[in-house]
Amino acid sequence: MTATVDLVIEDPRWADLDLQALADKACNLALDKTGITGDWEICLLACDDARIADLNAEFREKPTATNVLSWPAQELAPAHPGAVPPAPEPGFDPALGDIAMAFETMQREAEDADLPLSDHIMHLLLHATLHLIGYDHETDEDAQLMESIEISSLATIGVANPYE
Repeated sequence: MTATVDLVIEDPRWADLDLQALADKACNLALDKTGITGDWEICLLACDDARIADLNAEFREKPTATNVLSWPAQELAPAHPGAVPPAPEPGFDPALGDIAMAFETMQREAEDADLPLSDHIMHLLLHATLHLIGYDHETDEDAQLMESIEISSLATIGVANPYE
């Protein structure tokens, strides 16, 4: 199983980080921990708050900046709250979906939580990738499942529980 992350950097502040390595690690960690097999592609846009606010307004009708957005290529909703979503179906199109991240919001959140920026990025890329494969946090049951995957996955790479 491999996720190839196609990275598009719009904001030059992202260039100071090894974002490609962080993205490759986080996205593949999500697939590994959820048992998703096959070769998949994810497009990652590393932008600023203004750009993500535009995207948030266009796709979610919320004209404000946010840390991360995701657009799954397949509808993979679970059968009921708290259930594991069905695995994406391999086929002609290997796309799992798209992710966008905003530099200022990510940096501010990491500073406010006294976290290394790289740890916060890893968490939110893992989180967004889980969204691409059908996980969400719309119900308490769904949130508990998603958070448990995030916590256990991040622990394997030495990143602290982001929910404490």
